[in-house]
Amino acid sequence: MTAPTIVLVHGAFADAASWAPVTRELLDRGHTVLVPPVYNRSLAEDAASIRAVAEHVDGPVVLAGHSYGGAVITVAGEAANVVGLVYVAGYVLDVGESLGQLQGGFPDSDLAANLVYTPYPVAGAEDGTDVSVAIDAFPAVFAGGLDPRIAEVLAVSQRPLSGAAFGEPASAAAWKTTPAWAIVSSEDHTINPDVERFGYTRAGITDVTELPAPHLVMQTHPRDVADVIERAATATATS
Repeated sequence: MTAPTIVLVHGAFADAASWAPVTRELLDRGHTVLVPPVYNRSLAEDAASIRAVAEHVDGPVVLAGHSYGGAVITVAGEAANVVGLVYVAGYVLDVGESLGQLQGGFPDSDLAANLVYTPYPVAGAEDGTDVSVAIDAFPAVFAGGLDPRIAEVLAVSQRPLSGAAFGEPASAAAWKTTPAWAIVSSEDHTINPDVERFGYTRAGITDVTELPAPHLVMQTHPRDVADVIERAATATATS
């Protein structure tokens, strides 16, 4: 059997290190893992970047996306060698739908009142807008359940998301043709857990694991997350 390479895709306000406990767990179990950066500039650009990573793999790929990374793998998963998708407290967009539209159908999470908007220069064009989480609110809103000292470090080293990404419609929905697995973080204060549940139900995902976990479930429940990803990898292994 040929086991797929597992590509872990981080979300907004985080980086590849957010996956570190799960990365270690999957490597210890003998899986091949890649954890590329997501540049958080636009959904189309970020998806194209992750799709390129997948297409450079010689063999099948399972994409696992956390938070905004879920939207990214929804589009990037159109790559021909992507055989499975895993949504981890993630957004599952439909074609033509944006993050803002999906979230707009549900009550705001604690994140909405704690966002900071900062201009950044764009060569030859108007300034863009970076969106980040207020540093003093970050530990409770984004990093609940973590050691407060670690949460403080994450708060001052977060990777912002361009504001344009919130309104950008998804150009594809790979879950329509690719098997998917999912995790709900029931104590999530960054994404309303009902947004996660709605997306998973609409996508027809039947293997949904609900964990009593905060948004950074990969940090607090790495074995549980690795178990779901491993199920996807095992189910999509080819002979």
